[in-house]
Amino acid sequence: MKNSSMVLVLAFAMSGCNKQASAPAAPVGAANAGAALVEVSGGKQATRIGAALEQPVVLQVNDAQGAAVAGAMVTLSGAKGVKFDPASGATDSSGQFTAQVWAPGAGGHFQIVALTNAGKVQAKVDQVALGYEQVLGRQLSTQYCARCHDPESTPERVSNMDNLDPKPHAFSDGETYNKIGDSDLIALIGHGGPALNKSASMPPFGYTLSVAEIQALASYIRAIADPPYTRVYANK
Repeated sequence: MKNSSMVLVLAFAMSGCNKQASAPAAPVGAANAGAALVEVSGGKQATRIGAALEQPVVLQVNDAQGAAVAGAMVTLSGAKGVKFDPASGATDSSGQFTAQVWAPGAGGHFQIVALTNAGKVQAKVDQVALGYEQVLGRQLSTQYCARCHDPESTPERVSNMDNLDPKPHAFSDGETYNKIGDSDLIALIGHGGPALNKSASMPPFGYTLSVAEIQALASYIRAIADPPYTRVYANK
């Protein structure tokens, strides 16, 4: 009996030695850092200072083969006053991370910087914060200008851009509007296209809008310019 007991104890001990301990689970995102971070939607929006962007910002993490990566950690940062909800988190099953963003308290272009893979991979998303005058300009643009200068149709408005020749430029077209001086831009809005030897399809709004409203509309066009406007082309 004694020998039998010793055999049983030895067999049990040997079986315990052969049993391998299970490895600890890897933390979420540790093995799924990703090789690329791309913007899916939500870039180049404009909102009043301190307000939330109309649409959330959606980013996607991809691996080296371009496949979406789930469980990758993404962290957002921005200029002073920019707020995020959430500011960081793991990508979902489709490899995407979504956050609501609030503009800073000062007007102008601002960037959202997104990081993943311990900060080794990043993406930058451009946005615009509008001051009071520029918010008024946006309202005037929606009321009087968007039908011809916005290529996107909405349930409330059908775009007329494709029906015009030459086709009007979107107000965000900085390559075009940045080359027009401030006084010429005011004249173009107030007196119409012929005032600057432009298309007669651009009507004069000097009889419809006040001087302050024309200035607000011009300020809005400057604010949303892509690339951003500088006064290098401005009239002296």
